[in-house]
Amino acid sequence: MASKSHQEADPNAIIAKEGGFIFKPKAFNIVWGSDTRYWRIPRSTIPEYDEQEAAELIQVSWLEVTGSVKLEPSTRYEISFKLSFRRDSFGWSGAPIFLMAKVGKKGKYKWKRLKELDNLPKDPIMVPTDDSFTIEPIQDIPDKRLYFGLYEVWSGKWKGGLKVHEAIVKKLG
Repeated sequence: MASKSHQEADPNAIIAKEGGFIFKPKAFNIVWGSDTRYWRIPRSTIPEYDEQEAAELIQVSWLEVTGSVKLEPSTRYEISFKLSFRRDSFGWSGAPIFLMAKVGKKGKYKWKRLKELDNLPKDPIMVPTDDSFTIEPIQDIPDKRLYFGLYEVWSGKWKGGLKVHEAIVKKLG
């Protein structure tokens, strides 16, 4: 019997706060995330999370780290990721890394290229850094689920050394 190579999100690893949601490493769907040749995923569970804990990319040519959560209608949300690099990171310079999000399975993606990953520091920072990435559910659509993630699936370049600490989906109003 073959094991699954992709990590499926654990909804218990999403921390609901008054101001939104915090996605810890196990809250993500990660392509190749269950294969230890490509990712190191922390195995702890809520409430045992350590602030420094991260899903650590060893190497992949297809980066896809995604999450989803149901949103309140007519409320704007800001999406950001807390990321860092290991000292031995590679393959990121010039790579087209995108933060993408949509509301509803049939929604239209909104996207932003994350140029910060050309020079991401070793200490964790929130990205995007230049301006916020916001999305708002449309009132008249029935599916108010937010689908979002980090993607680099176009270049075919191998890359490694990225640490994904968490993602934050914050209510703005």
